[in-house]
Amino acid sequence: MARVSLDTWAPPAFRPIMLLVGGMLLSLSAAMLIPAGFDLYARNEDWRAFALSSVVTFVCGMSLVLMARTKLAGGLTLRQAFVLTPLTWLTVAVFAALPLYFSDYAQLRESFANAFFESMSGLTTTGATVIVGLQDAPPGVLIWRALLQWMGGIGIIATAIAILPALGVGGMQLFRTESSDRSEKVLPRVREIATAIVSLYLAFTVTCAIAYWIAGMTPFDALAHALTTISTAGFSTHDNSLGNWVNPAVHWIAVAGMLAGAVPFVLYVRLFQGELDTLRNSQVRILFGFLAVVVALMALWLVSSERYALSDAIRHASFNIVSVVTTTGFASTDYGAWGNVAVGVFFGLMFVGGCTGSTAGGVKIFRYEVMARLLHSHFLHLIYPRGVFPRTYANRPLPDDVVASVVVFFSLFFVCYSIITIVLMAFDLDFLTSASAAVSALSNVGPGLGPIIGPAGNFSSLPDPVKWVLAFAMLLGRLELFTVLILFMPRFWRG
Repeated sequence: MARVSLDTWAPPAFRPIMLLVGGMLLSLSAAMLIPAGFDLYARNEDWRAFALSSVVTFVCGMSLVLMARTKLAGGLTLRQAFVLTPLTWLTVAVFAALPLYFSDYAQLRESFANAFFESMSGLTTTGATVIVGLQDAPPGVLIWRALLQWMGGIGIIATAIAILPALGVGGMQLFRTESSDRSEKVLPRVREIATAIVSLYLAFTVTCAIAYWIAGMTPFDALAHALTTISTAGFSTHDNSLGNWVNPAVHWIAVAGMLAGAVPFVLYVRLFQGELDTLRNSQVRILFGFLAVVVALMALWLVSSERYALSDAIRHASFNIVSVVTTTGFASTDYGAWGNVAVGVFFGLMFVGGCTGSTAGGVKIFRYEVMARLLHSHFLHLIYPRGVFPRTYANRPLPDDVVASVVVFFSLFFVCYSIITIVLMAFDLDFLTSASAAVSALSNVGPGLGPIIGPAGNFSSLPDPVKWVLAFAMLLGRLELFTVLILFMPRFWRG
């Protein structure tokens, strides 16, 4: 009998990718034991679904690791990094959906599209859900959704500081640091940064959980919401989200947690190392200044329209605006019922996003900064055609490739947004639902607008093909468009 070469199963170029994907699946299989433990404690039979999924995921992960049998000392090539990033997220989302699909929870097992949509929404920290009656869902399902978002949050931080700058997509090369340099000499520094970020992420989560518990949540609700607050993700344990708790302290704790998650975590590391100049980071200053202005205007609108008293107006405006801008997706009330002005404002806010290197999604603040400087320079050139007006960012010259990359990102974002909106409308969805669902998925916001997918609704009634389209849009937006779309170019695979 002819002997089958290992290269037949695992070509050398793909072995590092298989090894890393396999390692992620092994980690995922271990994480599945956590919700299994919650279900066992609650005497819920769903623990079997998580145990079975853990075994399946472990076997598949170990098979990939054994088939790869390679070393990563030389790092990854550019092409390998492009393939690895979306492949990892997609593979993990598929396997993370297994316990949801195998569970006894009818809404998830009736269609794999539902389970995959929920899983992808969790990992991409989008927060859109197809589950109705969350308060009656098994504890394992609820904590698994929260864990997926927490893992997705730390995953996107790692991707944003280590992979995307090296790939140079969407202007991310501005944030190239030691962690995005693939040379061996900086590996100790990379480990140091990674350890510090994970420690801070964990500390913020524990602090948030304790604060929620003190404010009146049960320990389970406090843990679940802490996991989805710091990750700016938005899954809740109740259909009416944080509107289920009337204590204003709960809402203000959530605001603080969402803002903490929307700030670049590398800045926290530098701040704890004594680099106080990081407090002057332009992204953070613009984000907080923008939020302060929009919250003040919205609060005045709510008071003048006699919807709330001043204190409640400030609280609801702060909570919901911070939630949308940071792409968290929590809601303290149905802001879709605040009138057409509010609906228009929230629709526009879905396009903003948080800071690069944070858990927040969206277009990102730094890209608006770059575009503003580009427009300012262009207008000055119109006035003074022979003038020289250097473009800078963070007191450094803006390279032409960064400017071009940001401009292309904006163009591609709105092209993708338009196409997805039209595709959704082809399934007989109304314009508001289609337009808000498209931007909600691309920006990883969570809820959309309108009576179907607004903060008082969810995505359960949408057809399965729409859920697949939106799940793809979530991945597309979370990985900054280019990383996914480049795989559809034949030249990428030939060159």
